[in-house]
Amino acid sequence: MANDCNGNSGGAFKMPEIKFTKLFINGQFVDSVSGKTFETRDPRTGEVIAEVAEGDKKDVDLAVKAAREAFDHGKWPRMSGYERGRLMSKFADLIEEHIEELAMLDSLDAGKLLKLGKIVDIPHCANMLRYYAGAADKIHGETLKLSSQCQGYTLKEPIGVVAHIIPWNFPSTMFLLKVSPALAAGCTMVVKPAEQTPLSALHYAHLAKQAGIPDGVINVVNGFGTTAGAALCSHMDVDKISFTGSTEVGRLVMEAAAKSNLKPVSLELGGKSPIIIFDDADVDMAVDLALKAIFYNKGEICVAGSRIFVQEGIYDEFVKKAAESAKGWVVGDPFDPHVHQGPQIDKNQFEKVLQYIEHGKREGATLLTGGKRYGERGFYIEPTIFTDVKEDMKIAQDEIFGPVMSLMKFRTIEEAIEKANATRYGLAAGIVTKDLNIANRVSRSLRAGTIWINCYFAFDPDAPFGGFKMSGFGRDCGLNAIEKYLQVKSVVTPLYSSPWL
Repeated sequence: MANDCNGNSGGAFKMPEIKFTKLFINGQFVDSVSGKTFETRDPRTGEVIAEVAEGDKKDVDLAVKAAREAFDHGKWPRMSGYERGRLMSKFADLIEEHIEELAMLDSLDAGKLLKLGKIVDIPHCANMLRYYAGAADKIHGETLKLSSQCQGYTLKEPIGVVAHIIPWNFPSTMFLLKVSPALAAGCTMVVKPAEQTPLSALHYAHLAKQAGIPDGVINVVNGFGTTAGAALCSHMDVDKISFTGSTEVGRLVMEAAAKSNLKPVSLELGGKSPIIIFDDADVDMAVDLALKAIFYNKGEICVAGSRIFVQEGIYDEFVKKAAESAKGWVVGDPFDPHVHQGPQIDKNQFEKVLQYIEHGKREGATLLTGGKRYGERGFYIEPTIFTDVKEDMKIAQDEIFGPVMSLMKFRTIEEAIEKANATRYGLAAGIVTKDLNIANRVSRSLRAGTIWINCYFAFDPDAPFGGFKMSGFGRDCGLNAIEKYLQVKSVVTPLYSSPWL
């Protein structure tokens, strides 16, 4: 494991300059109305990075007012799709010019690996923008064949002012995952980043303005869920909510939307994703896939492959190799290019994960490897694997959102499908097999929004992403995502002067 997990990468490291810490409303960085600020902390050390403006209901009112004005009277919804796409592409170019800076902000704020931020997360954000920039001028309705003496067609129009509430585990990716299709559709928006990770969202707002996206189209209000988030969800001038986060908070979002103006809601919530590994699998490949599926991003990912089902014929070999491989998983400073796993996001999440590890021990699961804090400073946890896990244990049912794998054995295909589906979640699943018949049968039987066969985390802007069951509803990515931000209007005219006479 890495020698130093205390915020020292072992080389010359220059702290990125924190340029933007205020709210971004109507094209300007402004203080909160109350003048309040809150601390954003470095999970490597627990130390304060910056004081950030704390928005609440009054600030949300100002941001929504700006977005409302930009939608009702501004240029963005009235631009051609081509022109919106051109500005979005310029926005993407600016993101690529600032890859290093943006990746460093997410590493500092969220403990994400810098090397992956530079080659995966931030380039993916630019690609997401370009994907939807290309779709902006291809939004159209249909000509209708009506049974009456009328002709008809549909229009697809932007839904209006959108509230995006994004989580802390992928600050950049989630910002652009939400903002890109909404921009393409012609919406205006207010973004509330997670209070743990506001820094990159503010930087993206700055770049959007530089790209020429009009004032009021993108607004960012930092703050807490119980204040700023709640105000957005219940606001009468917000036309749509797109939320990614926990299932518990998703319920509150729906309740607030229902009690206000019945605004539509799309939710991408929790997961307890299974990976089913069959006897014919290459064990070394399966071990590598399974470990990355749960330990990537320190397990702080909604589709983490936290439940690993291994067929009995290779189970013992898999367990042995998984333990050996996990011991070589390097925990340490996310700015160190040799590190595989950085710190958990904050003290609360750190303690929550450790509590679940203790639950697993008490419930009778066998701790194969890990299970403890790593280092003396910051929020690092050893990669942890449990065997002898039963389906009704908390570690097998609850979303831990940390580097904790539950290993289970199965005999038949039917048993694997039944166990994999025995969860209230349905976000993603993995299948590892060389048999196409097994892959096809199991993928059609699993109740999850994304099925990966002999791979994992194979995200693509063109592939719709979302959940079944209590993992939510609505889809991000793909052309399906644009539909969330559109209203369909039917227009009917008579073929003759009076069709009803």
